Amino acid sequence: MFTRQGYSAAGSSPQTTTEASQKPSQPRPGPRFDEYFDVDHRPRQGLAPLIEALERIPLDLLRQRHAFASQLLMRQGATFRLNSSSAEVGERILPFDPLPRLILAEEWDQLERGLIQRIEAIDLCLADLYGKQCILNDGVIPREDVESSQGWRPEMQGIRPPRDRWCHISGLDLVRDGEGTWRVLEDNLRCPSGVSYHLENRRVMKCILPDLFQQVRVRSIEGYPSQLLAALRSLAPWTDNPKVVLLTPGVYNSAYFEHSILATRMGIELVEGRDLFCRNKRVWMRTTSGTEVVDVIYRRIDDDFLDPRVFRADSMLGVPGLMEAFQHGHVALANAPGTGVADDKLIYTYVPAMIRYYLNQEPILANVTTFRCGIASERDHVLANLDQLVVKAVSEAGGYGMLIGPQASHQQREDFEDRIRSQPRNYIAQPTLSLSTVPSLLEDDLAPCHVDLRPYIVRGEHSWVTAGGLTRVALRRGSLVVNSSQGGGTKDTWIVEGPSTKTDAIASPASTTLKSQAPSC
Repeated sequence: MFTRQGYSAAGSSPQTTTEASQKPSQPRPGPRFDEYFDVDHRPRQGLAPLIEALERIPLDLLRQRHAFASQLLMRQGATFRLNSSSAEVGERILPFDPLPRLILAEEWDQLERGLIQRIEAIDLCLADLYGKQCILNDGVIPREDVESSQGWRPEMQGIRPPRDRWCHISGLDLVRDGEGTWRVLEDNLRCPSGVSYHLENRRVMKCILPDLFQQVRVRSIEGYPSQLLAALRSLAPWTDNPKVVLLTPGVYNSAYFEHSILATRMGIELVEGRDLFCRNKRVWMRTTSGTEVVDVIYRRIDDDFLDPRVFRADSMLGVPGLMEAFQHGHVALANAPGTGVADDKLIYTYVPAMIRYYLNQEPILANVTTFRCGIASERDHVLANLDQLVVKAVSEAGGYGMLIGPQASHQQREDFEDRIRSQPRNYIAQPTLSLSTVPSLLEDDLAPCHVDLRPYIVRGEHSWVTAGGLTRVALRRGSLVVNSSQGGGTKDTWIVEGPSTKTDAIASPASTTLKSQAPSC
């Protein structure tokens, strides 16, 4: 499958389609930091047996398995809704790449510690911001940077959520730079999405490469629904049998598949705002047999739409009176309203300071170097180097509101310069990172494609991190944008429990039961 000189036959003679299909489908190390191979084209330490087994899969067979994976995902309904003004609007399968991302368990354990450290500091900061505001009074974070954030909710000041926890489900985006160093790219705490694709990718991989799972110790991710349910139930200490529901905006939401599958796997009701009502400062659910008190709401709608009496008066998605019930401690909301302030890419720049301030520790995971356009000297640097930087709107997501300087036209850079000068607080800039690459199957061959990683942290009575997370991959050759709305796809992420003691311990899937017939899934 792989040729280790660079996955897409760079530097080799042209091949016919027949010649290419008969060769092993070998991925080759791409430029800068490749996660499969080192600069000498050797498999990364500890991964050689697994990579060599993947190398022996014929490219044609890999393509067949890829096609079958797409069929499985469609059958399972693993789609997302693309909302835009273009002709591409509609339901589609989230593109899936059949070559897994590989991370050794020892390396992952360190990442896990860094993730828990980071989310604990953010949680303490949120409690402080909506409480005594010590971090603002001490000048660690400028007050105006917080209060000007689109995610800031002054309505939450003085409110203490159950167990004083604000962030119950978080998805932090990690990248690996050209040196192989892991860094945090951004924080997602309001309504982080994507975990359903993380779960479904594993189910698909077990169907298309079943032999490898029998021979390699890959950490399980099956515990996520039970861990999430336990965390949600822990938010209602006032009852021994809390009623938990998942609140969705409805079938037209881009992440409705995720809402549905999570509710099903946790065994809880999937509800819309019209299914709930408030009475006597409590939340009730309408059922076919009457009404029932709701104790915990895993909400997958934004703050603005939760309660028309408190936030947007025109909201048809929320529940009138919900915030009053929450304020009186009669219902828990996960995540708590107001957590979106920590999604702000300007507030992100202060997380290392939060860790030092609240935990008295040095950050385990570093941020990406970030320039704040609200600071004159940093703004001047950004404007002078727009052709080299990535500029981001602090409140945008999904790859929108972003300028990739080296790829932008002169007109696009001028447009962003005007935006930055007009609203400097609303923009940050970062170096154009050489993101790490992983072999990926494109239309004609294998190529080194850039990736990021979104692990999921669940916090109830304790913190728990799912093994790996959702690897997002830029499936357009040379692209740095991994977002599904911008042509990106996903991979299964394998946390591998140490190197095998036998170099021949992993049989080639192509040489055992993985033949050209369809898997029995």
